[in-house]
Amino acid sequence: MVETAAPVKGTRPLGTRTEAEASQKVREMFTQIAPKYDLLNHLLSLQLDRLWRARSARLLATILKRPDALVLDLCCGTGDLALALARVGPARVIGADFAHPMLVQAMAKSAAKIPFLEADALRLPFADSSFDLLTAAFGFRNLANYEEGLREMMRVLKPGGTLGILEFTEPPEGLLGNLYRWYFRGVLPRIGGILSGDHDAYTYLPRSVSRFFRPAQLKVLMESVGFTSVQYRVWTMGTVAFHTAQRTKL
Repeated sequence: MVETAAPVKGTRPLGTRTEAEASQKVREMFTQIAPKYDLLNHLLSLQLDRLWRARSARLLATILKRPDALVLDLCCGTGDLALALARVGPARVIGADFAHPMLVQAMAKSAAKIPFLEADALRLPFADSSFDLLTAAFGFRNLANYEEGLREMMRVLKPGGTLGILEFTEPPEGLLGNLYRWYFRGVLPRIGGILSGDHDAYTYLPRSVSRFFRPAQLKVLMESVGFTSVQYRVWTMGTVAFHTAQRTKL
């Protein structure tokens, strides 16, 4: 059965009770799996993760094609979305993540074309109203406090700036949705655990998705902290959602 209860206010990996513990556990997991993160992403998603990032970038092309635009890819991991954004247009893209080994992978792939820095999404080292666009792909779900994360994103966005969040979500009931759940909850953790050497990380993935917001719930939360023009698109049998929103203009 699909879990439909609204999630707590932030991720809570097994064995954690506080926001600090959750944040530390997530950092440790991504530190451990960083060397094989890209391989497993592409393998376990059947290469669809590349398609989702490229599609998201194209939907943001109006901003990315502005030479004066400044873009922050938050929770950037190994930099795949940042690179996809940079391919669309001349906007300046910066990547940020709090797991240093993930950034090492990102810097190696970007060949110094994109600056990457170590930063916590809940305490960003940027001035107010710095960015025209802020994105997060498959990282927002891992924040220890979702509302605080959104408020911090709003703080560093310019008035009228755009937010884009790409995340996994639970598909609806039915044959295809149930088949996906069988794979995502049963097969994927076993393969991911064997290949990465970290079974906990790939058990955490489906568990975190099942307790995360459904697309409509996330839309409500984004609106509650002050984002406007919130829209979302659901792709690939309802397993992935892409939300966009704007910070209100002054």
